[in-house]
Amino acid sequence: MPEGDTVWNTARVLHRALAGARIISSDFRVPQLATTDLTGWTVRESASRGKHLLLRLNAPDDAHWTLHSHLRMDGAWRAYAPGERWTGRPAHLIRVVLRSPGAVAVGYHLHEMTLVPTAEEDQLVGHLGPDLLGPDWDPAEAVRRLADHPEQTIGEALLDQRNLAGVGNLYKCEVLFLRGVSPWTPVGAVPDLPGLVALAQRLLAANRGRWTQSSTGSLHRGQTSYVYGRRAQPCRRCGTAIRKEELGERVTYWCPVCQPEHPGPPATG
Repeated sequence: MPEGDTVWNTARVLHRALAGARIISSDFRVPQLATTDLTGWTVRESASRGKHLLLRLNAPDDAHWTLHSHLRMDGAWRAYAPGERWTGRPAHLIRVVLRSPGAVAVGYHLHEMTLVPTAEEDQLVGHLGPDLLGPDWDPAEAVRRLADHPEQTIGEALLDQRNLAGVGNLYKCEVLFLRGVSPWTPVGAVPDLPGLVALAQRLLAANRGRWTQSSTGSLHRGQTSYVYGRRAQPCRRCGTAIRKEELGERVTYWCPVCQPEHPGPPATG
């Protein structure tokens, strides 16, 4: 599931494969870019902003452009050597193919694909809160944005990318467990909002540069999370069965003993 660290890793893969290279052919398989031809363009860099991926390019006239994509729940980019078999996803999910002399970048099931002048990137990502893995990470600003909506549940607020960019459902569940906070707690009732934000940043940063996401410190299969994906399994701290319930438009996992309900999720589950 792509979260901020996954998108950061993806940006690094594309940067290593394409940065400085001249595109020798492009193939867009989305209606809005179907006639776009990037042949002769040069890749300057690949960067991430929260869950958004930004491939920055130079056109032949040296104008600066950005190819923007969002991975959402199921998107992915893969880089292959020329002639290598594309094994990332089924071919019908391919949305774009960029070829350079030394690599082929293939985007699968990408969303919100847009080509804009780099100077206009803010139209696409300017609404985002501080990026937990960005060079301009500002924890005080993230806390301020969260605190501006004291009645919203902390579970929903952490997923709102306008507050802080990069937290997905996995990190939401794990951070709240580690802080002992129920996902249904109003933001205004969270006892240490700066501490919670700081922990979220540390978790994403710890997983940056690897594809296995772990909040427990273990990279072994089945041992990487405290609550996420562990419905009905015993809590690693107290042994109580982990619960799963919908919160807003997403499911959430939590331990009803380690994360006392405030005011409480639905009684079922």
